[in-house]
Amino acid sequence: MKTNVYNLLGKSIKEIEVPEYFRQNYRPDLIKRAVVASQSNSYQPKAPSPYSNRLNTAEYRGARKKNTMDNSINTGKARLPRTKNRRILMAGRVAGVSHAVGGPKAHPPKVTKILIKKINTKERTKAILSAISATANLGLVSTRGHVIPQEISLPIVFENTLENLTKTKEVYDILESLGLSDNVEKAKDNKSYRAGKGKMRGRRYKRRKSVLFVLGDSKNYKVFQNLEGVDVIDASKLSIKELAPGTHAGRLTIFSESAVEKLQERFSKVM
Repeated sequence: MKTNVYNLLGKSIKEIEVPEYFRQNYRPDLIKRAVVASQSNSYQPKAPSPYSNRLNTAEYRGARKKNTMDNSINTGKARLPRTKNRRILMAGRVAGVSHAVGGPKAHPPKVTKILIKKINTKERTKAILSAISATANLGLVSTRGHVIPQEISLPIVFENTLENLTKTKEVYDILESLGLSDNVEKAKDNKSYRAGKGKMRGRRYKRRKSVLFVLGDSKNYKVFQNLEGVDVIDASKLSIKELAPGTHAGRLTIFSESAVEKLQERFSKVM
């Protein structure tokens, strides 16, 4: 199996043999588990203080042999812990229980809850290889909503001069020469204002993903990231989150020649 190598004008200049890691089995089950496990690493434990809404004098005394002033029974009132702030029989308000005004929560979240999902190392590697293979599957890439001309061969590989670009317009012109710029425009048109409290937490807009650039060695990442929905990553750091956003594999991905070689070195021992 071979694929074309394109220059910056969008023209095929040669063909290369597709590496073995592009020909792995598609495993959506492993991909989903790997993405969920990766996302769970960013979760933070949360819980209220154990003493929250319990720092008061409320106490329930039900012994009949106690002093009458301290008893909580035989007074015609609910047998509940009441504050002892006044020396009048049952004068205090109910406190320290979940159904009282200002009381603690009944079953609040605990910091001891296990939030991180684990996955075996071999399964994670297999999921990454499966997601990389999905980028070379026209059916999966089209199903994900990407627009690809029929004459384009997958996987899309560019010569190493791609890594030396210095302007965002040059990146857009490359996409336009291959007929892939519609993916960026589609992501730009589908940008929407988020509903809910996420707006107050740094997530004002809901953004769509478009093209992923995998490079071998480049310092100008910001040149690519200025386009809507476009991500760029070094081949040595390529992970499942970039390849399958939202657990859905088949993202439109562009590789440089050096990135293809770097991935071959990275996965040569596990295939």
